[in-house]
Amino acid sequence: MAAGFYGKTQRVFEEITLKFININERDALKAYLTAKLQNIGKRDATQRTIICTWLTEMYANKLNQLHDANQMEQYADMKEEFRHFLKEYKDHIDPPTTFHIISSHGCIDELLLYAALIEDYQRVISHYIQHNEYKKALSVLSKLGQAHEDLFYQVSPVLMMHAPYDTVNCWMKATFLDPRKLIPALMRYDPVGHPSSDGTHQGIRYLQHCVRNLNNTDPAIHNYLLSLYAKQPEQGELLDFLRQDETFYDKRYALRLCTKEGKLEACVLIYSAMGLYEEAVDLALKVNIELAKQNADKPEDDDPLRKKLWLRIARHVVAERRDVKEAVAFLNHTDLLQIEDVLPFFPDFVLIDDFKEEICKSLEDYNRHIDELKTEMDEATHSADLIRLDIKDLRNKYGYVGAQQRCEVCHYGVLTRSFYLFPCQHVFHADCLVAEILPLLNAPLRVRVRDIQNKLATLQYESTTTRSAPAREDSEGGGSSSTSMSASTPAERLKSELDTLVASECPLCGDIMLRSIDKPFVAPDEIDAKRSWAI
Repeated sequence: MAAGFYGKTQRVFEEITLKFININERDALKAYLTAKLQNIGKRDATQRTIICTWLTEMYANKLNQLHDANQMEQYADMKEEFRHFLKEYKDHIDPPTTFHIISSHGCIDELLLYAALIEDYQRVISHYIQHNEYKKALSVLSKLGQAHEDLFYQVSPVLMMHAPYDTVNCWMKATFLDPRKLIPALMRYDPVGHPSSDGTHQGIRYLQHCVRNLNNTDPAIHNYLLSLYAKQPEQGELLDFLRQDETFYDKRYALRLCTKEGKLEACVLIYSAMGLYEEAVDLALKVNIELAKQNADKPEDDDPLRKKLWLRIARHVVAERRDVKEAVAFLNHTDLLQIEDVLPFFPDFVLIDDFKEEICKSLEDYNRHIDELKTEMDEATHSADLIRLDIKDLRNKYGYVGAQQRCEVCHYGVLTRSFYLFPCQHVFHADCLVAEILPLLNAPLRVRVRDIQNKLATLQYESTTTRSAPAREDSEGGGSSSTSMSASTPAERLKSELDTLVASECPLCGDIMLRSIDKPFVAPDEIDAKRSWAI
């Protein structure tokens, strides 16, 4: 009681403590220090830390005395009081000093409690691991969040060696973990030394969880899972993994690994996934014929390659298995091979009865194909006759142009100069049509149209000059007439080419109008003109 009153007074701290020490009243001194601690202001952090440290040493020493005296009831009460003290004043205790005091007195439970209170979980888990209490370590680890992610990576290798099943369960609950950083821990796992009750490989179990449930796409994870599959005696899971539509593993690495482990069927799947169908079929022939047939049909868009692959299988059936009947029956599995394709593979001396039916069937197919070709030729001939009649009718086709009809571009009378009349009854002056079509042509065609116009203008000028020259009655007159006729021939050819370029379809209702929909109003070569109008 006196210690409690002293704690509330302002007497000198050293004087009071020495009095209790001199009369060997340790319990009274502890009560005085506790009362003094409660009355010290929060600003006096140093004094609070010193008193807390002193009390910690006194609690630990008292626990040892009670335990040695076998006073278990008092020991339990004191232990609970010490725990309450640590919880209340954990923020005012110096951790290194406190750990040293508690550990020196052998109070392990209180040491772990204080470490947990200040969130020093590494010390707690390390203690359990050192004492081979791996499940307790995992119990603490499983309660931690993402803030202690690095601690997972630090202790997982040891836990995976001694408690793989529980460690994987802990990982699967901690969805924030990066599976790539757990690969070193997975490599420490020994499935022989720590077999699971159901025979499941714990590394495979965790990586399957990452791939299937967490949708992990990390190539490192997929590659390591593939390596674990390849080392299993059964290759069912390996084949299912390789058959997935979406893959993230390195195919070259997978091929080397499966080749090393002797997983031939897996190698066939990998070759096929890489598009190496010839290698896939060659290797599949060492496994079974059905697997080779499946891979021979995979290049669906390449019939020559498919036929080549089927021929390889047929050669194998005849040469290796020496079974002619099976080779003939083999033709029923594909429509790419005929009997004549596999005949070169047969021995020189073989009974024709073995494939007589196939030869007859092949001949019947050829006859049927010839009949189909004849029918197609008759249809083509008939179509050609109809096209000739259409061309003949087209040459005699004509249209009417009224005196009041106007050009669709300039809206002047169309009869004032040369014009084009389209079957849709749209009419254009020749120069208006050229001006309308020219921007819609590509650059080479535009250059060609202008070149034709220049050449026509030149020929017209030369023709006018020739007609205006004085006529002569001598032999030179005949020469002049001949020159005029020869000049008109290239002009007609140029006009025909110009018609083809600019008048092949109506610019208002033809395909050229549809193709011009996505063209901008301002052409690239008109950008400067557009900028000149900027305000």
